[in-house]
Amino acid sequence: MTEAIGWVSSLILLLTIGKQIYKQWQEGSSEGVSKWLFVGQMAASLGFTIYSWLVGNWIFVVTNLLMLLNGLIGFGIVLRHRRHGKPKDTPGGAARSFEAERA
Repeated sequence: MTEAIGWVSSLILLLTIGKQIYKQWQEGSSEGVSKWLFVGQMAASLGFTIYSWLVGNWIFVVTNLLMLLNGLIGFGIVLRHRRHGKPKDTPGGAARSFEAERA
């Protein structure tokens, strides 16, 4: 039963984060999303993956590896949106400049 609670909780977390990343992709905008959110999340997921492996907790090894993958995908989407700045990314319809996106 303990393992089942862990796996179900892991699935809920992964579905929640995955849905947010899918929404970001589908809307074609990363407005208000900091690239540092994903940098920090990837660093934490990598650290937690290593820690979980060292203590032998396979639920967290799998969960954190998949969270690392989610972070890479989310980070890639943010970079893509900023590189290809779409007019709907800003109020008033003007596409953001590359310098404005880097901030």
